[in-house]
Amino acid sequence: MIKKQPSQSNQMWGGRFNSAPSNIMEQINASIGFDKRMWREDISGSKAHCEMLVAQNIISKNDGTSILNGLDQVAKEIENGTFEFKASLEDIHMNIESRLREIIGDAAGKLHTARSRNDQVATDFRLWVRSACDDLVKNIESFQNILSGLCKEHEKSIMPGFTHLQVAQPVTLGMHLGAYWEMMDRDKSRISDCRKRLNESPLGACALSGTGFNTDRAMTAMKLGFDKPMANTMDAVAARDFATEFLFATAQCGLHLSRLAEEIIIWATPQFGFINLSDAWSTGSSIMPQKKNPDAAELVRAKTGRLNGNLIQLMTVLKGLPMTYNKDMQEDKACVFESYDTISLCLESMKGMVESATFNLQPMREAAESGFATATEIADWLVRNLDMPFRNAHHVTGAIVKMAEEKQCRLDQLPLADMQSVEAKITQDIFNSLNLDKAVESRLNK
Repeated sequence: MIKKQPSQSNQMWGGRFNSAPSNIMEQINASIGFDKRMWREDISGSKAHCEMLVAQNIISKNDGTSILNGLDQVAKEIENGTFEFKASLEDIHMNIESRLREIIGDAAGKLHTARSRNDQVATDFRLWVRSACDDLVKNIESFQNILSGLCKEHEKSIMPGFTHLQVAQPVTLGMHLGAYWEMMDRDKSRISDCRKRLNESPLGACALSGTGFNTDRAMTAMKLGFDKPMANTMDAVAARDFATEFLFATAQCGLHLSRLAEEIIIWATPQFGFINLSDAWSTGSSIMPQKKNPDAAELVRAKTGRLNGNLIQLMTVLKGLPMTYNKDMQEDKACVFESYDTISLCLESMKGMVESATFNLQPMREAAESGFATATEIADWLVRNLDMPFRNAHHVTGAIVKMAEEKQCRLDQLPLADMQSVEAKITQDIFNSLNLDKAVESRLNK
């Protein structure tokens, strides 16, 4: 049986209710546990709204000054940890307004003139996601700088390139890591595009249809750094596609980091031996003393599931909502906050792992030499020098590779006579194409 609280109406809802919500209703309705991290944005939005109300003569200058000073005091209390967040006040907006009323009295109630929690939360959330986008762009650029340095350092370090995790063609470590630089650059672009699209102000849309007060939405938009007010007030309070776009961008970035994490895990095995992770980014075993596990990489790989799940969660919440605001939308923030925290942690972990790792260049080169990585060079040589159709050249090369495999030797160690037994017109010149460095150099920058 659900026990109800003593009969009293919520001071923020007003006289429509004769009694307070039940304890369970209060628990399911409260969001202060996670949305309190938007306190800076809520105070910034409230200050801009207050300044606009004063400028438009909707509230007096004295009341405006009291409100602004009171909000500054609330901000200081939150910063120094003396502010008491109360679940009974539901969310960050009502917690701040309630404390403001305690500080300055009834003038605090004038702050909500020409504003609803609907446009208030939409504004706060956009401001928060905008800041998160800026932070992630900087974080990605920091990782790109690490990758750029490694790409330059290893622009001639030979390693096998893989398809199907089988040796395919020789590449360089610089080329390989450069692929992830490009992935990160697209992630950065997606996040920047998300920021650009979300940077319109919902403030002034009120509950859904605007307000009869003579407000200046352009003023509040400018003060908060938005490009302009949102054109449709219903869309302003209902839209959360900026949140799903942010979640997709973080999930896609996490996917890219997961692919690199997977390769680090593989490269760190004794069977590959391409990389040594520093002790700072490895763990041991409770029973096997010899183990040095790439747990940070494994966790980056695993956390992609959280990022993907948060995207699907919010899209599922939003998919059936009628216009405009519905309480379901309270579930939009926790998943966005978690994805931001998760992708930030993954980026920091990947930066630490990659920057402190040691790449073992000799095993990489030996793997390229031993895996018939230059087989395509033979086919290309046959096309260029014998005017052989590529399909025929492919067949001839396959026979040569099979011969080398049977003799357990590299292609460049196979005698010319053996190659000529497959194709009589092959000359000694073909061995120049089998040099790893020349094979890679012939493809660079093309």
